[in-house]
Amino acid sequence: MLLCSVRDCHMPLERAEQRLFCERGHSFDVASSGYINLLQPQDRRSKHPGDTAEALAARRRLHDLGVTKPLLNAIAEMLAARENDIVLDAGCGDGFYLGNLARQAGFNAHGVDISTRAVDAAARRYPPSEGKREWVVVNADRFLPYTGGSFSIVLSITARMNAGEFRRVLRDGGNLLVAIPAPEDLMELRSRVGAAGRDRVARTVETFAHGFTLVDQRRVTTTAELDASAVRDVLLSIYRPMRAQPAEAMRVTFSLDVLLFRAV
Repeated sequence: MLLCSVRDCHMPLERAEQRLFCERGHSFDVASSGYINLLQPQDRRSKHPGDTAEALAARRRLHDLGVTKPLLNAIAEMLAARENDIVLDAGCGDGFYLGNLARQAGFNAHGVDISTRAVDAAARRYPPSEGKREWVVVNADRFLPYTGGSFSIVLSITARMNAGEFRRVLRDGGNLLVAIPAPEDLMELRSRVGAAGRDRVARTVETFAHGFTLVDQRRVTTTAELDASAVRDVLLSIYRPMRAQPAEAMRVTFSLDVLLFRAV
């Protein structure tokens, strides 16, 4: 299903051991951890785009603490994926959601992200060698390197959204699950800097007004009592001015608006 990411090429890629190539001679190596890097130099704005190493480590510690497990469980229930599904996670990060959902349901999982660090971490924690998993570095804002209609499900969990590309790679009648921060997400931390939460649902529905229909919507909220170290990890893992705040033990709310669309 993979396509060459070189601009104006986009020919199918074939695999020979630890290398992928297209008929025009463009080739890409498979990393030792198993991920594939299709990111082109002109498709990145910095030397290391995407999550920093510190943000990735902080987010993983929060996942390992279990604070995001209720969110994962709610997404799994709403998604209702099956073993025969082929699922793309656009903006997969270190693979927490896709990797765990795939282990639960046994589906064919494909994760893409612009961060080489994140994709490498995903490949190490949820190895392609375990079967039915593929991790790819690419700029999904520009192009998803897959043939049209490749997937039965596309995920976008607190990530950037490319409605046109999502629709192109999704089969007719396939499902798109989008999770966005709800207004009360991290409200205890935001209140300390006078930042109000925003309701992004209407804008997100508008983003997918063409080619999709909204079929389900839920708000998922959980709270956790965090020590100062875990609060610091929350601050490190987000792209907000709150990072400069001093960390102290407190209860923190995590909340997502989860929207399920169907491709029409």
